[in-house]
Amino acid sequence: MKWTAGQWQKRFLQQAAWTSSLRKYIYAQVGVHPHSRILEVGCGTGALVRDFDEFDAIFLNGIDIDFYRLAFAAVENPGSPYICADANHLPYADGSFDFVTCHYFLLWVHDPSAALAEMVRVTQAGGTILALAEPDHTARIDSPDELIPLGKAQTASLKTQGADPSLGRRLPELFSRAGLRNIQFGASGFQTSISKIPAGWDLEWQVLEQDLSGSLQAAEIAHFKDLDNAAWKSGSRVFWVPTFYIYGTKSP
Repeated sequence: MKWTAGQWQKRFLQQAAWTSSLRKYIYAQVGVHPHSRILEVGCGTGALVRDFDEFDAIFLNGIDIDFYRLAFAAVENPGSPYICADANHLPYADGSFDFVTCHYFLLWVHDPSAALAEMVRVTQAGGTILALAEPDHTARIDSPDELIPLGKAQTASLKTQGADPSLGRRLPELFSRAGLRNIQFGASGFQTSISKIPAGWDLEWQVLEQDLSGSLQAAEIAHFKDLDNAAWKSGSRVFWVPTFYIYGTKSP
């Protein structure tokens, strides 16, 4: 079943919460300020707009290829202009922005090098391009061992859907080939409680069930869900998908 824009908003807000502290740290590092001109590529439903609530004068634009998600974003955030466009053909003049960002985006792009080249083009000389979160599902950790096949099945599903599950580890190569300088690369932090199911885990399972529905029978999915719940309750569950960030400066 296809998700509504409202359902995707819940998912995007969940992902935004995972990297919230990291994003604030990075924004401070690169010098985002109240008069910055910012473009978010692949903005979806506008979940990251609230990052800049403290900057009343900020010039923030968002583009996404999904019209219905953008329509939702426009209602939720009427002060920010949104454009339905392809990341490979950004509808902006060269050097239009000080910062161009994306979040859980490049793994879904057919040609991330081409999309990154467009992001560089619309960034002014000396400006910064930021990929704030790109996962590496091929390095995913699942424990106990009975849950390893669950992770492998979801990774295979992402490939089937057209994603690159290992995109996170390719970020340094992509940014270097794009000609960026002063590149900084790192991993998002990881901390969780044990012996209880994390808040929002029901939403994670909605995503899992959607991803796995094309490759596993309903009974198999239910079995993995039971194993997962039991592992959380016993304190033995480990789930981690390494997620990387990177930013670099456009040469003068």
